[in-house]
Amino acid sequence: MAFLLRIQTSESLLQTANHYRLLSSTSSILTPNSKTLLTTKQKSRATLSLLKSENNPDRILEICRCASLKPNHHVDRIAFSVAIVTLAREKHFAAVSQLLDGLIQNQPDPKSESFAVRAIILYGRANMLDRSLQTFRNLKQYEIPRTVKSLNALLFACLMAKDYEEAKRVYFEMPKIYGIEPDLETYNRMIRVLCESGSTSLSYSIVAEMERNWIKPTAASFGMMIAGFYNEDKYDDVRKVLRMMKEFGVHVGVATYNIMIQCLCKSKKSVEAKALLDGVVSSRMRPNSVTYSILIHGFCSEGDLDEAMDLFYVMVKNEYKPDSECYFTLIHCLCKRRDFETALILCRESMDKNWVPSFSVMKWLVNGLASLSKVGEAKELIGIVKEKFTRNVDLWNEVEAALPE
Repeated sequence: MAFLLRIQTSESLLQTANHYRLLSSTSSILTPNSKTLLTTKQKSRATLSLLKSENNPDRILEICRCASLKPNHHVDRIAFSVAIVTLAREKHFAAVSQLLDGLIQNQPDPKSESFAVRAIILYGRANMLDRSLQTFRNLKQYEIPRTVKSLNALLFACLMAKDYEEAKRVYFEMPKIYGIEPDLETYNRMIRVLCESGSTSLSYSIVAEMERNWIKPTAASFGMMIAGFYNEDKYDDVRKVLRMMKEFGVHVGVATYNIMIQCLCKSKKSVEAKALLDGVVSSRMRPNSVTYSILIHGFCSEGDLDEAMDLFYVMVKNEYKPDSECYFTLIHCLCKRRDFETALILCRESMDKNWVPSFSVMKWLVNGLASLSKVGEAKELIGIVKEKFTRNVDLWNEVEAALPE
């Protein structure tokens, strides 16, 4: 028994030592007293990188503490979200509460609503909507004013948690209970709730309420309705919404057509979506790079690579700029068709823009080139990737070693 106790004590001491060594490592990277002097932006990015590779709840909390994250900074907001999503995925809900309650209690301006709003939303992302509601109700205890901003955050938390019934209750009850006047964002979030829950027809009543309260719907308001009706296969209602936009003096622009094109592509109706694009062009409305990217994704998902490539060439010829996902989708489809030479051309273009496809797609391309006796080109690609992503060097060394001479 004494021997076993000694072993357990030794293991416990080792775990404790490892724990403090890890905390020390985090501290040395992130704290202001570190010998490694980082700018605020570098520190935020270092924090984000650490959080993306960490699952231990104690470590996540310690990283956030050392970094002194400020959710009013863009990268810090992303880091906070990554931390919360990871903790929730691993079912560490107590750690989520510890992090978010601390966010409200330790904010620089005790009476500011902004950090509480962020906490309400992040509780929703963690699927802890009861804590979102509790935080909203307890704002007065923190001497934080309860405004339409926190109401909108609560609606967004319901959307994140996909609790549409709770969202409807919040919308119909909370403004009356707390004397809050809904604004454009409130109405738009409720339209989104109804569209996502398959009740898009009810959004007409929201538009009517907006009109009664002298709040004009926007293209975004109607765009959500259009997407909702497409998802419900209610095409007469799509046309009705387009007429409503004109009645309200809301411009039916390329963003609206992009929504329709995306909905058609999502329903595997890319040919119809392409016809809609042709109609846009013939009406002298100028599409944009998003329009072409959506269609390229659509045709690729339906296995029509020729049409996708034709659209890509038209896109480039007309000086629209493809995004990274457009390149990645085409390279993947070209590899699937074993057209490795064309895939190589697009891959080089993509890498010139610092966009590198995933390891699996790149390995597929490298091995495909080798099968065509283009070992030199394959090794050249490996060299570029190793230079850009040093963390995968060992994996790429294995791939390179397996290539024929």
